Amino acid sequence: MIIKINNFEVDLSKPIDISIPLTNTDANPIAWYLSKPEIKPVVFGNWTGSVQSGASTNFNTIVFNPHAHGTHTECLGHITKDFYSINQCLKQFFFLAELISVQPEQQREDLVITLENITTALDVTLESGLVKEALIIRTLPNLEMKKHQNYSNTNPPFLSEEAAIFIRESGIQHLLIDLPSVDKEQDEGNLLAHKAFWNVKNVSNLNTDARRNATITEMIYVPDEVPDGNYLLNLQIVSFENDASPSKPVLYKI
Repeated sequence: MIIKINNFEVDLSKPIDISIPLTNTDANPIAWYLSKPEIKPVVFGNWTGSVQSGASTNFNTIVFNPHAHGTHTECLGHITKDFYSINQCLKQFFFLAELISVQPEQQREDLVITLENITTALDVTLESGLVKEALIIRTLPNLEMKKHQNYSNTNPPFLSEEAAIFIRESGIQHLLIDLPSVDKEQDEGNLLAHKAFWNVKNVSNLNTDARRNATITEMIYVPDEVPDGNYLLNLQIVSFENDASPSKPVLYKI
Protein backbone atom coordinates (compact mmCIF):
# COMPACT_ATOMS: atom_id res chain seq x y z
CA MET A 1 0.00 0.00 0.00
CA ILE A 2 1.45 3.35 -1.07
CA ILE A 3 0.37 6.62 0.51
CA LYS A 4 1.32 10.17 -0.34
CA ILE A 5 2.52 12.82 2.10
CA ASN A 6 2.53 16.07 0.16
CA ASN A 7 4.91 15.28 -2.72
CA PHE A 8 6.41 12.17 -1.09
CA GLU A 9 5.40 8.55 -1.50
CA VAL A 10 5.60 6.00 1.32
CA ASP A 11 5.21 2.25 0.77
CA LEU A 12 3.51 0.85 3.90
CA SER A 13 4.18 -2.72 2.71
CA LYS A 14 7.90 -2.28 3.45
CA PRO A 15 8.26 -1.59 7.19
CA ILE A 16 11.68 -1.35 8.85
CA ASP A 17 11.38 -2.43 12.47
CA ILE A 18 14.14 -0.83 14.58
CA SER A 19 13.02 -2.25 17.93
CA ILE A 20 14.79 -5.03 19.84
CA PRO A 21 12.54 -7.97 20.83
CA LEU A 22 12.15 -8.74 24.52
CA THR A 23 13.05 -12.32 25.47
CA ASN A 24 13.76 -14.30 28.61
CA THR A 25 17.13 -15.50 27.31
CA ASP A 26 20.69 -14.30 27.69
CA ALA A 27 20.32 -12.74 24.21
CA ASN A 28 18.14 -9.98 25.70
CA PRO A 29 19.94 -6.63 26.14
CA ILE A 30 20.25 -5.46 29.74
CA ALA A 31 21.07 -2.18 31.46
CA TRP A 32 20.98 -0.66 34.93
CA TYR A 33 22.28 -3.70 36.83
CA LEU A 34 19.19 -5.87 36.49
CA SER A 35 18.99 -9.52 35.44
CA LYS A 36 17.22 -10.72 32.29
CA PRO A 37 13.40 -10.55 31.95
CA GLU A 38 11.18 -13.41 33.09
CA ILE A 39 8.56 -14.99 30.85
CA LYS A 40 7.06 -18.06 32.50
CA PRO A 41 3.74 -19.89 32.84
CA VAL A 42 1.42 -19.15 35.72
CA VAL A 43 1.22 -22.00 38.22
CA PHE A 44 -1.94 -22.69 40.30
CA GLY A 45 -1.41 -25.76 42.46
CA ASN A 46 -0.96 -28.66 40.03
CA TRP A 47 -1.98 -26.57 37.01
CA THR A 48 0.68 -24.92 34.82
CA GLY A 49 -0.32 -22.43 32.13
CA SER A 50 1.47 -24.19 29.29
CA VAL A 51 0.03 -26.28 26.46
CA GLN A 52 3.22 -28.35 26.56
CA SER A 53 2.41 -29.15 30.20
CA GLY A 54 -1.14 -30.20 29.37
CA ALA A 55 -3.07 -26.94 29.72
CA SER A 56 -5.52 -25.78 27.04
CA THR A 57 -3.74 -22.42 26.67
CA ASN A 58 -0.39 -20.78 27.19
CA PHE A 59 -0.78 -18.33 30.09
CA ASN A 60 2.49 -16.55 30.79
CA THR A 61 3.45 -13.83 33.24
CA ILE A 62 6.11 -11.38 32.05
CA VAL A 63 8.35 -9.51 34.48
CA PHE A 64 10.58 -6.81 33.02
CA ASN A 65 11.69 -3.19 33.36
CA PRO A 66 11.07 -0.98 30.32
CA HIS A 67 14.20 1.11 30.92
CA ALA A 68 16.50 -1.87 31.36
CA HIS A 69 15.28 -4.59 29.05
CA GLY A 70 15.04 -3.29 25.50
CA THR A 71 13.53 -0.67 23.23
CA HIS A 72 11.43 1.77 25.21
CA THR A 73 9.93 5.24 24.88
CA GLU A 74 9.84 7.64 27.81
CA CYS A 75 8.34 11.02 28.58
CA LEU A 76 9.49 13.81 30.88
CA GLY A 77 7.81 11.97 33.76
CA HIS A 78 10.99 9.87 33.82
CA ILE A 79 12.78 12.69 35.65
CA THR A 80 10.07 14.78 37.35
CA LYS A 81 8.69 14.70 40.88
CA ASP A 82 5.13 14.94 39.59
CA PHE A 83 3.71 12.00 37.63
CA TYR A 84 3.54 12.20 33.83
CA SER A 85 2.53 9.18 31.77
CA ILE A 86 3.89 8.24 28.36
CA ASN A 87 0.34 7.12 27.53
CA GLN A 88 -0.91 10.68 28.11
CA CYS A 89 2.09 12.52 26.64
CA LEU A 90 2.31 10.64 23.33
CA LYS A 91 -0.94 11.14 21.43
CA GLN A 92 0.29 11.08 17.82
CA PHE A 93 2.20 8.16 16.34
CA PHE A 94 3.39 9.09 12.84
CA PHE A 95 6.24 11.57 12.32
CA LEU A 96 8.62 12.74 9.63
CA ALA A 97 12.05 11.61 10.76
CA GLU A 98 15.71 11.68 9.80
CA LEU A 99 18.16 8.88 10.46
CA ILE A 100 21.79 9.92 10.99
CA SER A 101 24.93 7.96 11.83
CA VAL A 102 27.54 9.46 14.15
CA GLN A 103 30.90 8.41 15.57
CA PRO A 104 31.06 9.47 19.24
CA GLU A 105 34.19 11.38 20.21
CA GLN A 106 36.66 10.20 22.83
CA GLN A 107 36.77 12.63 25.77
CA ARG A 108 38.99 11.22 28.51
CA GLU A 109 37.29 8.01 29.67
CA ASP A 110 34.03 8.80 27.83
CA LEU A 111 32.65 8.48 24.32
CA VAL A 112 30.44 11.50 23.69
CA ILE A 113 27.99 12.39 20.90
CA THR A 114 28.91 16.04 20.51
CA LEU A 115 27.20 19.09 19.10
CA GLU A 116 29.57 18.92 16.12
CA ASN A 117 28.59 15.28 15.49
CA ILE A 118 24.94 16.30 15.25
CA THR A 119 25.32 19.55 13.30
CA THR A 120 27.54 17.83 10.74
CA ALA A 121 25.04 15.03 10.14
CA LEU A 122 21.66 16.67 10.58
CA ASP A 123 19.60 18.28 7.83
CA VAL A 124 16.73 19.95 9.71
CA THR A 125 14.24 20.20 6.82
CA LEU A 126 13.10 18.06 3.92
CA GLU A 127 13.49 19.44 0.41
CA SER A 128 9.81 20.36 0.39
CA GLY A 129 10.29 22.56 3.44
CA LEU A 130 8.49 20.18 5.81
CA VAL A 131 10.17 20.27 9.20
CA LYS A 132 11.15 16.88 10.56
CA GLU A 133 9.71 15.97 13.94
CA ALA A 134 11.92 13.02 14.91
CA LEU A 135 15.63 12.30 14.91
CA ILE A 136 17.08 8.79 14.93
CA ILE A 137 20.73 8.46 15.96
CA ARG A 138 22.74 5.38 14.97
CA THR A 139 26.12 5.28 16.69
CA LEU A 140 29.23 3.90 15.02
CA PRO A 141 30.59 1.31 15.03
CA ASN A 142 27.16 -0.25 14.57
CA LEU A 143 27.92 -3.60 16.16
CA GLU A 144 25.41 -6.46 16.07
CA MET A 145 26.06 -6.99 19.79
CA LYS A 146 23.93 -3.88 20.54
CA LYS A 147 20.96 -6.26 20.35
CA HIS A 148 22.39 -8.47 23.12
CA GLN A 149 24.69 -6.21 25.13
CA ASN A 150 24.78 -6.11 28.92
CA TYR A 151 25.46 -2.40 29.35
CA SER A 152 25.76 -2.40 33.13
CA ASN A 153 29.06 -0.93 34.33
CA THR A 154 30.35 -0.38 30.77
CA ASN A 155 30.07 3.45 30.55
CA PRO A 156 28.36 3.47 27.11
CA PRO A 157 28.50 6.54 24.83
CA PHE A 158 26.06 9.34 25.62
CA LEU A 159 24.72 12.64 24.28
CA SER A 160 26.29 15.93 25.35
CA GLU A 161 24.09 18.59 26.90
CA GLU A 162 24.98 20.99 24.06
CA ALA A 163 23.89 18.46 21.45
CA ALA A 164 20.61 17.87 23.28
CA ILE A 165 19.93 21.62 23.40
CA PHE A 166 20.59 21.91 19.67
CA ILE A 167 18.24 19.01 18.91
CA ARG A 168 15.52 20.63 21.03
CA GLU A 169 16.03 24.04 19.42
CA SER A 170 15.89 22.41 15.96
CA GLY A 171 12.27 21.53 16.68
CA ILE A 172 12.82 17.79 17.09
CA GLN A 173 10.04 16.40 19.29
CA HIS A 174 11.03 12.74 19.31
CA LEU A 175 14.60 11.54 19.80
CA LEU A 176 15.56 7.91 19.18
CA ILE A 177 18.98 6.43 19.97
CA ASP A 178 20.64 3.00 20.00
CA LEU A 179 22.04 3.39 23.53
CA PRO A 180 20.58 2.56 26.97
CA SER A 181 20.44 6.27 27.82
CA VAL A 182 21.07 9.68 26.32
CA ASP A 183 23.00 10.42 29.52
CA LYS A 184 26.16 9.01 31.06
CA GLU A 185 25.69 5.81 33.05
CA GLN A 186 27.17 7.32 36.24
CA ASP A 187 26.53 11.08 36.22
CA GLU A 188 25.59 11.71 39.87
CA GLY A 189 21.96 12.14 38.86
CA ASN A 190 22.56 15.24 36.73
CA LEU A 191 20.73 13.87 33.64
CA LEU A 192 21.86 16.86 31.61
CA ALA A 193 20.79 15.57 28.19
CA HIS A 194 17.36 14.43 29.41
CA LYS A 195 16.73 17.79 31.05
CA ALA A 196 18.01 19.75 28.07
CA PHE A 197 15.90 17.85 25.54
CA TRP A 198 12.70 18.13 27.59
CA ASN A 199 13.59 21.69 28.69
CA VAL A 200 13.08 20.70 32.32
CA LYS A 201 14.76 23.25 34.58
CA ASN A 202 13.35 22.08 37.92
CA VAL A 203 12.23 18.48 38.43
CA SER A 204 10.16 19.45 41.50
CA ASN A 205 8.35 22.44 40.00
CA LEU A 206 7.93 21.99 36.27
CA ASN A 207 8.46 25.12 34.17
CA THR A 208 5.63 26.11 31.82
CA ASP A 209 7.77 25.67 28.69
CA ALA A 210 8.85 22.11 29.53
CA ARG A 211 8.15 19.82 26.57
CA ARG A 212 5.37 17.57 27.83
CA ASN A 213 4.72 15.95 24.44
CA ALA A 214 8.34 15.24 23.55
CA THR A 215 9.71 11.69 23.89
CA ILE A 216 13.02 9.87 24.07
CA THR A 217 13.31 6.32 22.74
CA GLU A 218 16.36 4.32 23.79
CA MET A 219 17.90 0.93 22.95
CA ILE A 220 16.84 0.76 19.31
CA TYR A 221 18.87 -1.03 16.65
CA VAL A 222 19.14 0.20 13.05
CA PRO A 223 20.77 -2.35 10.72
CA ASP A 224 23.65 -1.24 8.50
CA GLU A 225 21.62 -1.84 5.35
CA VAL A 226 19.20 0.94 6.33
CA PRO A 227 20.75 4.12 4.86
CA ASP A 228 20.82 7.52 6.52
CA GLY A 229 18.04 9.75 5.25
CA ASN A 230 14.39 10.67 5.54
CA TYR A 231 11.71 8.30 6.79
CA LEU A 232 8.16 8.17 8.05
CA LEU A 233 8.31 6.98 11.66
CA ASN A 234 5.50 5.03 13.31
CA LEU A 235 6.22 5.13 17.05
CA GLN A 236 4.17 2.40 18.74
CA ILE A 237 3.85 2.04 22.52
CA VAL A 238 1.84 -0.03 25.00
CA SER A 239 -0.88 1.91 26.83
CA PHE A 240 0.98 1.95 30.16
CA GLU A 241 0.21 4.67 32.69
CA ASN A 242 3.91 4.90 33.46
CA ASP A 243 6.79 7.23 32.63
CA ALA A 244 7.95 4.74 29.99
CA SER A 245 6.64 1.92 27.86
CA PRO A 246 8.25 -0.80 25.77
CA SER A 247 7.95 0.41 22.21
CA LYS A 248 8.17 -0.58 18.57
CA PRO A 249 9.44 2.19 16.30
CA VAL A 250 8.93 1.32 12.64
CA LEU A 251 10.40 3.25 9.71
CA TYR A 252 9.08 3.64 6.16
CA LYS A 253 11.39 4.98 3.48
CA ILE A 254 10.30 8.28 1.92
